[in-house]
Amino acid sequence: MSSVLKNFDSWKKFLGERVVQAEKAGMDENTISQLAYEIGDFLDEKVDPGNHSNRALKEIWDVGNEEERRTIAKLMVKLAKNNA
Repeated sequence: MSSVLKNFDSWKKFLGERVVQAEKAGMDENTISQLAYEIGDFLDEKVDPGNHSNRALKEIWDVGNEEERRTIAKLMVKLAKNNA
């Protein structure tokens, strides 16, 4: 997974494909957004950003409260769907 995180375009495409798969499996938007939030929390704790873009996103995540982080997660899902 770390190789996917090195390239933001690959990450968006990878995430977009997972979102489409989740929708086809019957997951609703709220469930997908919740999973994106949980993944964001995991990445924040476990993965050191490897480039400036990832570092900026991490810093935005870090200063956000829970509601703002949920908004970021929803926006990442939308972004991913546009790149699937």
